[in-house]
Amino acid sequence: MPDAIDLLKTRRSVKPRDMSGAGPAPAELETILTIGSRVPDHGKLAPWRFIVFEGDGRSRAGEVIAKVFAQKNPQATEAELEVEKKRLTDAPLVIGVVSFTRPHPKVPAFEQELSAGASAMNIVTAATALGYGAAWLTGWFCFDRDVLSGFGLKPDEKLAGLIHIGTPSKPNEDRPRPNLSEIVTRF
Repeated sequence: MPDAIDLLKTRRSVKPRDMSGAGPAPAELETILTIGSRVPDHGKLAPWRFIVFEGDGRSRAGEVIAKVFAQKNPQATEAELEVEKKRLTDAPLVIGVVSFTRPHPKVPAFEQELSAGASAMNIVTAATALGYGAAWLTGWFCFDRDVLSGFGLKPDEKLAGLIHIGTPSKPNEDRPRPNLSEIVTRF
């Protein structure tokens, strides 16, 4: 397992199309989800939950996406529908991070949403620490109520993102990162 600081300094998203092979074993998935639930959570509200898409569940999710796409785009070609059907099939595992807020006198909705974001990042980091590639992605379907309903989300729930996890099929190159002098100020 890599040193924590080295891991955080070198973590890089891996495109799902660059993932192959097996995903996390059941015990590793449990570890990833446990770490996903260990985030700052003012008020202990747990304003997030997870949906695991694996095996044929990834294809069933793609069918939901394609059906909604076809309804909203009646002129869609068969090739376009195939793209929609395969949205979650490149990586062997996809974890949806569902965000919701609860009224609370001391914990604004924004803090609760940030907790869901922290959960997503912990999932990415845990998967990376276990030697997998991971990418936190969204797309039109992550914001479409009909797709979200098809995934089992309640009307007051949002999808913070989909974390694609798998074995990288090639070395991952870093991308340019912000220069600290351009993003840091002192008060």
